[in-house]
Amino acid sequence: MPGRVGRTAPFRDAAGGVLAGSVAEAGFWRIGGVDQWVMIRGRSADNPLLVMLHGGPGSSETAMLRSFNAALEDAWTVVYWDQRGAGRSYSPSIPAASMTVERFVADLDELIGRLISRFDRRGVVLLGHSWGSYLGVLYASRFPARVIAYVGVGQVVDMAASEAASYAFALDRARERGHRKAVRQLLAIGPPPHTMKALRTQRRWLMALGGAFGPNLSLRRLIWRGLTSPEASVLDLVRMVRGSSLSVRLLWRELLPANLRRDVPRLEMPVFFLLGRRDMQVVASVSADYFDALEAPHKALVWFEDSGHMPPFEEPGLFNRVMIETIRPLAA
Repeated sequence: MPGRVGRTAPFRDAAGGVLAGSVAEAGFWRIGGVDQWVMIRGRSADNPLLVMLHGGPGSSETAMLRSFNAALEDAWTVVYWDQRGAGRSYSPSIPAASMTVERFVADLDELIGRLISRFDRRGVVLLGHSWGSYLGVLYASRFPARVIAYVGVGQVVDMAASEAASYAFALDRARERGHRKAVRQLLAIGPPPHTMKALRTQRRWLMALGGAFGPNLSLRRLIWRGLTSPEASVLDLVRMVRGSSLSVRLLWRELLPANLRRDVPRLEMPVFFLLGRRDMQVVASVSADYFDALEAPHKALVWFEDSGHMPPFEEPGLFNRVMIETIRPLAA
């Protein structure tokens, strides 16, 4: 099924041989007319399929997930997908006109269709983080028969409300700390909606003022762990920068009007929100309000008290336990 084949280490048994029934493969799949990087890893191919939808847009998280959350591969068949324009799927030749939310939903449907056919399953569990959580809810609402359960992390809901609250937090925190430069620059860009340049300013100060990460993680440590994860190379950092720049530039205007509370009031499968209590990037209180209003046959919200926007990497032990002990039994 893959096109150009990459590398990922096989699972080994006690004698050092390849573990029977395991799956460990990586390569480019032709999806929506574009080569897209897909890696599948699981100790047993009989385990439920877990499809990871990374954030950004344009920010592959494959390397970080492999570094912090590889334990999931013991209980799930994990599908790592670098979306169109992101990570190893980045290419300067990708048509700008194809970088739309609808095209990403179609790409995801093609990916999931091929996975269901190959592994003979009725559906997958979708895990969406940040931008990926918007994509995940849209997909789950349109193709409920293919989604066994949905997991939202740093769940995007109402972008206008979240961006306004994020900006207000950064400005209030800067004033509390007497950070004149931050106050001056934040006042200069004004409240959202922001241009790309203004958004970079807001995000830089939000991170510096404690609105993006909890106490256990920093951007520098996150990048280092990603670069030293099993399949990573320094080129991944270059691809991340280029992919993020391309994707945000082309998708941000379409993402800004997003309002899932208005557009998706109900989902037809079990729903889990895993939220960082300190997340002021995709503001956790806005996500929690949507969770309270959302109709679903079963739903549960788990708070990560020491996390900001990155619970899988800030509190990986708790995150992995929730995914394995709470969510996997439903999928099985």
